[in-house]
Amino acid sequence: MIKKLLTNALVLVASGNLFAQTSVENLGMQVNSPYHEVRPTISGDGKILYFVVEGNPQNNKAKSDKKAQDIWFSELGPDGQWGKAQHAGAPFNDQKENAVFWVAPDGNRLLIRGAYENGKYVGRGVSMVEKTAGGWSQPQKLKIKDYDRMSQDVFSGAFMSNDGKTLLLYFSEEKNSYVNDIYVSRLTENDDWTRPESLGSDINTDDYDEISPSLAADNVTMYFSSDRPGGFGEHDIWMSKRLDETWKKWSTPVNMGDTINTAKWDAYFALDANGEYAYLSTTQNSSGGTDLAKIKLSDIQRPLAVVMVYGQVFNAVTKQPMDAKLVYDKVPGETNEGNSISSPEGKYKVTLPYGKQYSLRASADNFFSVLDTLDLVKPGVYKEIHRDLYLYPADTGRLAALNNNNNNNGTQEPRRDLDSLAQGLGLEENPIEPGQIVGIKILFDFAKTIIRSESYTELNKVVSVLKSNPTMEIEISAHTDNIGGYSKNIALSNDRARSVKEYLLSKGIEASRIISRGYGEVKPIASNKSPEGRQRNRRVEFKILKK
Repeated sequence: MIKKLLTNALVLVASGNLFAQTSVENLGMQVNSPYHEVRPTISGDGKILYFVVEGNPQNNKAKSDKKAQDIWFSELGPDGQWGKAQHAGAPFNDQKENAVFWVAPDGNRLLIRGAYENGKYVGRGVSMVEKTAGGWSQPQKLKIKDYDRMSQDVFSGAFMSNDGKTLLLYFSEEKNSYVNDIYVSRLTENDDWTRPESLGSDINTDDYDEISPSLAADNVTMYFSSDRPGGFGEHDIWMSKRLDETWKKWSTPVNMGDTINTAKWDAYFALDANGEYAYLSTTQNSSGGTDLAKIKLSDIQRPLAVVMVYGQVFNAVTKQPMDAKLVYDKVPGETNEGNSISSPEGKYKVTLPYGKQYSLRASADNFFSVLDTLDLVKPGVYKEIHRDLYLYPADTGRLAALNNNNNNNGTQEPRRDLDSLAQGLGLEENPIEPGQIVGIKILFDFAKTIIRSESYTELNKVVSVLKSNPTMEIEISAHTDNIGGYSKNIALSNDRARSVKEYLLSKGIEASRIISRGYGEVKPIASNKSPEGRQRNRRVEFKILKK
């Protein structure tokens, strides 16, 4: 016991010397109140701060429970001061205990407490909401494998990495336990999440509580709360750095020091992408209960520097801003490094760690994706880079004109059945017209461009259609799902469309009658969120350009 106390004392002395810090700065009465303000969560751009207020009479459930917890927020003004705290509107604060667990770098997505389906609360878990043209979307729960069975605790929570690919969860697998561990879950190709795995013994202890993980923008530095030995009070804030890609090897956690930690319960720690200041809840110099404050971090407490890339997505033809999905890949190799979305006004922000070269890609249905490459291989200081992205509609020029002449306005493409077309059936009531799409059931080996022999019968039907209509001109198009890099998908679909064209040429069809083109992933006909949808999107078609 004496040895343990001496060890703890040495840790505290080391922490105090290691982390010489400035004092905690209260955020003031615009944010704080006579009630409890806890769990600060800040966007990567440092412009919006979400937090929980307990006991405020304005909380939705305050009449039935004086300790009800609601989500509030404050926005940073042009003068660098935080604005007056505002109670979050719909669809938040439906339950007795509400919280924001994570804010995307640009504030376009939030991770909140509770599992929701179609806007209705269905139990414990975490849900995502997104900004839309009509306001916030209805919360939708994250599908985390085995979460309902594993999470048996009294208190639980979550945090998402800024790249949108990794989820940190804390809970206990023992029913009604107050002793939690921190787990990691990863996003899959199906947009659900893997079974949570413990971060391992570097972070989690057998007999002590580990909660409230917060991952910095560098995707390496984690801050969390624990009552493990070596602390100043009931719970303290600790820091550790991830050592590899398994998420199970971490540096020895270090106590953040006595300027941040007190003799009381300390948890919840938030940083913006710059990482210069941390936001926390504290009783130090509070105006009543627990207040929100910030503190300037020492160099050793700060995470690694990152780059904030920001801008807007525009329709390249109309010059109007548009919402889009953003993906950034590591190049070469196009290994996916993260995802984001733009707001209805087209605004986006992503944080990119140094040490890699990235291709930033914006995409939307029926638009050609656009790529922008950023070389961040050489480490540097925190900085912000402006990049506007312009998406071209997939049907411009000749094809768009054909669609407009056919009264489709480029929004709907009538589809024809190949069998009936090859047999000349139904032409009186549904004549052949430019703009019509005909599906072809072509089989390729995975990621290959050679047509399998089982597809020849289907291709011969196309030959029959072209020979029966000697003035017909067509565009052969090949399409992929959204798995893999954009450039690879474009190249693969181009090669597959060309293979189909070459087969038709070998059967005597004139080259002037056929255009081949690969669209990659930009023209899906189903959702890429399910295997069935992705299968439908991996297709070959031809469009009638001239009858």
